[in-house]
Amino acid sequence: MADFLTTINGYIWSDSLVYLCLAAGVYFSVRTRFVQIRQVPEMVRLLLKGQKSASGVSSFQALAMSLSGRIGTGNIAGVATAIAFGGPGALFWMWVVAFLGASTSFVECTLGQVYKTRDPLTQEYRGGPAYYFSRAMAHTKAAPLFKVYAVIFAAVTVLACGVLLPSVQANSMTAAMNQAWGLSEWVIALGSVIVLAFVIIGGVKRIAAFASVVVPFMAVAYILISMVIVFANVGQIPEILTLVVRSALGLDSAFGAIVGSAVMWGVKRGVYSNEAGQGTGPHAAAAAEVSHPAKQGLVQAFAVYIDTLFICTATGFLILSTGAYRVFDGESADGAVLHEGGALPSDIAVGPAYAQTAVDTLWGGFGSTFIAVSLAFFCLTTIIAYYYMADTNLRFLVGKAAPKVVPVIRGTVGSNTTLVLQALILVSVATGALSTASEAWTLGDIGVGLMAWLNIIGILIVQQPAFKALRDFEKQKKEGKDPVFDPAPLGIRNATFWETYEPEGEREKATVSSS
Repeated sequence: MADFLTTINGYIWSDSLVYLCLAAGVYFSVRTRFVQIRQVPEMVRLLLKGQKSASGVSSFQALAMSLSGRIGTGNIAGVATAIAFGGPGALFWMWVVAFLGASTSFVECTLGQVYKTRDPLTQEYRGGPAYYFSRAMAHTKAAPLFKVYAVIFAAVTVLACGVLLPSVQANSMTAAMNQAWGLSEWVIALGSVIVLAFVIIGGVKRIAAFASVVVPFMAVAYILISMVIVFANVGQIPEILTLVVRSALGLDSAFGAIVGSAVMWGVKRGVYSNEAGQGTGPHAAAAAEVSHPAKQGLVQAFAVYIDTLFICTATGFLILSTGAYRVFDGESADGAVLHEGGALPSDIAVGPAYAQTAVDTLWGGFGSTFIAVSLAFFCLTTIIAYYYMADTNLRFLVGKAAPKVVPVIRGTVGSNTTLVLQALILVSVATGALSTASEAWTLGDIGVGLMAWLNIIGILIVQQPAFKALRDFEKQKKEGKDPVFDPAPLGIRNATFWETYEPEGEREKATVSSS
């Protein structure tokens, strides 16, 4: 079975998917006139401003939910793996895919807002690729085809986020805790299941509240500690940058033979980490209460920067500046060692232990604990976000039958359907904690790859509403307005939520005047 899954993963993560991710990023960057550069000040402003409502979370909470899905084991174990099998140059290609992917994220997340809807049971906002695939082309002859495409994406997402991806997070968290404290895998598995069960049963509002508190704290703490260690080795920063760029471009003789691996692992782990184009970000984006879809598109584009340019870079510099890395030939830890920094003990496995060793070079004994705690927060919030995405797509698949199969019980949603999903994700966590790293990562890569193939191809077809929304947003901003979205004048059809939408402030005024 392991060999079969490895073969499947090889087909999914072929060079074609790597080139598709990069080409889509270039295309969307050009089409949006490099929105990821032009609108950075607006991204920051929108991040700090925003409202929530009974139906939607604030822009910041939506960002936190999105980051809770993006920031996980990919930011620590993923970066270590990329360096181990692709060399230091893999970090450069992670930067490239983040810069280009920010435009892809803008497009997909804006589409998520344009075609969002209200959950018929909870009245909370729901949306994502399955929703925009089924609605964007509903007025065309291709509507039946895209409805099937939406169903396929939703089913794949339930499988990926409910079964395949949680195991990776649980596995890395377990490895880090075992390295730090020697805890049994069974103890870690049981503790994780208990914590997750409490949060995911509470629904989207509890998920958003949990993420908005935990994610900023853990991200800032991790970056600060990493930067302290990097600055303790500040004299090596120019050398590190030179090493990263030279090895990425094949200019360093030690890594000349693995330039292709640097690109592959940089893009592979970059997409796994920041999720640009994967189709996960639009789910959180759709949950936000905003007056214009482009607002949340910009906020989510900035999330890619936070994930990769800040956190993954912190990990990369942490590992490289302390020499806590080892690069293997053949993209396997069984291959010959091409280069090593000199700080790793011979028995250290590829993964979070690289970062743990790096922190220990400055604070002996502190590194293992700090990385274990960081990964625990990162991974738990990521798994919670996976549950939300799987649940959203399950609701899409259930459709109008929701009132029958997902009854509202005492103000919360619960049924055999959702209970099965909750059980699946908890079993996946327990299984991942007890699996080998190779098995867990293979399953995770299959999930990410399948979603990325479907989503990127899909948004290349249904892209136009995102560009129209961006032009409309920028036009209203130039006129000094706080942009409010109206799809009709833009020729955007089937955006039914926005046809009757009133900004939060207008709704409050209407309520006061009527009373």
